[in-house]
Amino acid sequence: MSLAAASSRPGAVLADLLPAATAPRARVRDAALVLGGAALTGVAAQIAVPVPGSPVPVTGQTFAALLVGASLGAGRGFLSLALYALVGMAGVPWFAGAQAGAGGASFGYVLGMLLAATVVGALARRGGDRGVLRTAGTMLLGEALIYAIGVPYLAMAAGMSLGEAVAAGLVPFLIGDAVKAVLAMGALPTAWKLAGRRG
Repeated sequence: MSLAAASSRPGAVLADLLPAATAPRARVRDAALVLGGAALTGVAAQIAVPVPGSPVPVTGQTFAALLVGASLGAGRGFLSLALYALVGMAGVPWFAGAQAGAGGASFGYVLGMLLAATVVGALARRGGDRGVLRTAGTMLLGEALIYAIGVPYLAMAAGMSLGEAVAAGLVPFLIGDAVKAVLAMGALPTAWKLAGRRG
């Protein structure tokens, strides 16, 4: 399949532009994409800036998780973030700040990323990553899903009220999330345009 055909085909995501001629090669490609998505998220999690008064740092992992979902689609995005979560729970220190395990106050955000990557991937298959405004909406929805799980988990894990968890685990991150959405608004539609030109 040509890149032009794939890039114009409804239901395609960026990863579908990679060639895989036979079923066994497609499985190898998909496994590599899943592993790569998990690794990208783990590496991006190490870009962490502490937030005064919050047990949750600003990291690159949420941006990576949303890009993984949009680029790989719902199924591979889910598997990538599930692998990221499971390996981190098993003790590999690749959660934010080189942490591991499921007991930390920020683990709810990891669970939220799993859901967000899946939903963002499903939206990308419907063209949610093709234009600037669509991409912005897709990324903002993904961020909202991360907070919908992460903030209540933070409240429970840290013994905070919901209001305190919102103040510590949502409000300080809104500007950073807006920047991440802007970056995605430029990156994903541009990648589709480049793919169309190459085809």
